[in-house]
Amino acid sequence: VKRWTQIALDAQTPIVGRSTALPFIHYQIEARPMPLIGVISPWNFPLTLALIDAIPALLAGCAVIIKPSEVTPRFAVPLRKAVKAAGLDDVLSIVDGDGTTGAALGDHVDAVCFTGSVATGRKVGEQAARNFIPAFLELGGKDPAIVLEGAVVERAVTAILRGSIINSGQGCQSIERVYVHDSLYDQFLERLVGRAAQITLNTDDIHKGHLGPMIFRKQALIIQDQIDDARAKGAHILCGGNIVDRGGLWVPATLLSNVTHEMKVMREETFGPVMPVMRFSNPDEAVRLANDSIFGLSAAVFGPDEKTAKAVGRKIEAGAISINDAALTALMYEAEKNSFKLSGLGASRMGPSGYARFFRKQSLMTNTANVFDIDQFREENSAME
Repeated sequence: VKRWTQIALDAQTPIVGRSTALPFIHYQIEARPMPLIGVISPWNFPLTLALIDAIPALLAGCAVIIKPSEVTPRFAVPLRKAVKAAGLDDVLSIVDGDGTTGAALGDHVDAVCFTGSVATGRKVGEQAARNFIPAFLELGGKDPAIVLEGAVVERAVTAILRGSIINSGQGCQSIERVYVHDSLYDQFLERLVGRAAQITLNTDDIHKGHLGPMIFRKQALIIQDQIDDARAKGAHILCGGNIVDRGGLWVPATLLSNVTHEMKVMREETFGPVMPVMRFSNPDEAVRLANDSIFGLSAAVFGPDEKTAKAVGRKIEAGAISINDAALTALMYEAEKNSFKLSGLGASRMGPSGYARFFRKQSLMTNTANVFDIDQFREENSAME
């Protein structure tokens, strides 16, 4: 708490200095909060991903309007009650609606925070550009995991399984592509199949099992289409592979081998518990495959040691690299990161930047000497110089 309190104080502490060219001009740079922030939250983690933007904005001194996804709007009811009980309803509002409401919101705020698809993110970013306001966009991901020669297989299997299927894979930081060195491929695949086959669905009892239903029916159908496309193009389905319909739609932990980058499952965002695994022969090939994507949100690298894994991680075009683990951005929030490629735009919502991005800088400049006279800028004086 003390650390983050200090970060908040530092962000609002004026920076004082003087001009190097004209030492008699002193300046003071102060932070001014943006008046109104619009937050458009997604259907997965709707409360968390609304407040991860709204709370630092409020702390910065901004007012906030949240527009929840129309797919998962129910959290707004208890949140409104909590906001009112806390006496924050004058500075924090929640408006329901679909994309039309989100578009209207974008024309009335001083900055917009959006989490969601690339297609909608483009529209939000274009609108923000027309209105000359900042847009903080976190969009899709297709996160790769690389298992280098000499990595501890059991550690990689454990972390990748968790990072791929936790929350039924409905997280932007989920591992969606796995690349394994030739020397470890067979062993890795055998152990991952064994672990994945033990994953249970909570179809009979919501309080038991590993995987819950898909939040959005449309997304479950996209996942099935990707699996079917991979199967038709020669992929081997080692476990899972078919939606379970028990009133809701469940996608079992699904493991695919013999996959290629011509398949949808290796190129398009899956957002489900699906693990396609490819083999590679050297680190350069692994990096090339990992970077063969329009996305660049995060990634994971497993190596024989930290130094080797980091060396490969630095070559991956993504904002957050988990070393000898997977999806660490879901577990901690201190490390700043930027989205690469089509995975987003704007300052990091993690770390100190997640707070500082809601300020604009204003400079107060004072001349302590005599002011310049217009005659000093006459053309003949300039010519003589």
